[in-house]
Amino acid sequence: LPVLVLACDRSTVRRCLDKLLRYRPSPERFPVIVSQDCGHAETARAIASYGDAVAHLRQPDLSDIPVPPEHRKFQGYYKIARHYRWALGQVFRTLRYRAAIVVEDDLEVAPDFFEYFQAAFPLLLADRSLWCVSAWNDNGKEQMVDAGQAELLYRTDFFPGLGWLLLAELWDELEPKWPRAFWDDWMRQPEQRRGRSCVRPEVSRTMTFGRKGVSHGQFFDQYLKFIKLNDRFVPFTRLDLSYLKKEEYERSFLPRVYAAPEVRVEELQGNRRRELGAVRVQYTGRDSFKAFAKALGLMDDLKSGVPRAGYRGIVSFVYRGRRVYLAPPSDWTGYDPSWS
Repeated sequence: LPVLVLACDRSTVRRCLDKLLRYRPSPERFPVIVSQDCGHAETARAIASYGDAVAHLRQPDLSDIPVPPEHRKFQGYYKIARHYRWALGQVFRTLRYRAAIVVEDDLEVAPDFFEYFQAAFPLLLADRSLWCVSAWNDNGKEQMVDAGQAELLYRTDFFPGLGWLLLAELWDELEPKWPRAFWDDWMRQPEQRRGRSCVRPEVSRTMTFGRKGVSHGQFFDQYLKFIKLNDRFVPFTRLDLSYLKKEEYERSFLPRVYAAPEVRVEELQGNRRRELGAVRVQYTGRDSFKAFAKALGLMDDLKSGVPRAGYRGIVSFVYRGRRVYLAPPSDWTGYDPSWS
């Protein structure tokens, strides 16, 4: 399972590479490939300093990309999409790997990052309703996760990115229609997702330290810098992860959510009805979802109608020390892409 690191002009790529090389159990099983765009000399020197420990690829086309006038300030997003396309092409077409873990140069990984992906890889091969495994929980702020359950994994309909595993077959499908810009939001459209889910952790296995970047720190100060990075090693390869297969997951997860007693947001905020244990807050439309998410500290934006970390519209998180499910009614029939 190669790890593809996408780099550009951050010489702080060292922070990413140091942790990857410190935690990887085997250079043969997990070759690290750094693909560099931008031709930034200081970053190139930083990557070269690792010698044979990493493979250093350079994206050859550094030209500006013609963009519509209203997208002039988004030139960076076009270059990122071009780089992804080239780098994934190298991994899957030239080097002919059957899967790859993708990280960017501003991610730091957890001690069990490799263990997590190694354990989830067979699941991705076996369950065609999955299309990625991600290291990231969008709502993974320290006070919103149960750090004592670091082994807990979920299915999510939201493509999280930020350290993710994909198979070569998925690249065969995506490459011919790869977008010119905003590739991650494009992945979240129903035409690409096609009803498939990703696996994501309760506690993130990556954290981002990159405030400076193309998005100019959008979300960084509000959410991203507070994401808890898992710090204790979970032996995932010794655990049974079959509960994440679609049929099994829906047999256990959905009844658990809808058996949880329903409470109002005000009751949660007032710390009332503590005796109930896990509880559910029900939303009925886009506006109530956004209002409740905001009130409870969740990320409230929707992409093609899918909430961050949501599965069948359900977002699982911890609030004031107890498990809460923000959920649609139990007769939910699907996402509405106009909720965006």
